[in-house]
Amino acid sequence: MFDIGWSELLALVVIAIVFVGPKDLPKMMRTAGQYVAKVRAMAREFQTSFEDLARETELEELRKEVSSLRGHVTEPMRSLQREIDKPLKIGGGGAGAEAAAASAAKAEEERAEPLDTSGVSDGIADSIREAEAVEAHGAGEPASVGSSPETKRDGE
Repeated sequence: MFDIGWSELLALVVIAIVFVGPKDLPKMMRTAGQYVAKVRAMAREFQTSFEDLARETELEELRKEVSSLRGHVTEPMRSLQREIDKPLKIGGGGAGAEAAAASAAKAEEERAEPLDTSGVSDGIADSIREAEAVEAHGAGEPASVGSSPETKRDGE
């Protein structure tokens, strides 16, 4: 650090003994050592604060980079979601809307025709008829209820 050799060190010791005296020399050396320790501690603290500042700056840059990458990665998914939601929100136009309208019309035709209940037991056929009546009239009790499965079980 200061590049002091043995000859310079010996000269400093001789000068210190002459000017300070042998009696006060240990006290002076202890005080000098304490000052050197304080200076080193302050230098260490200064260096650590700069390293912490550099780490915080680096972390902030990394956070910004990660958030921008996250935006770039999620943007295709968002645009895909907007494209999927577009025919549903507009309500017309596009192949998706035509397919939805065609499937809704086909489902309406199937609901209009009663299901073929031949080949199934009477209890299952009654349940199917009740379900059709509920779908036709909305939620609640159907208008014409035949024999319910509960009464049939009680009678069996």
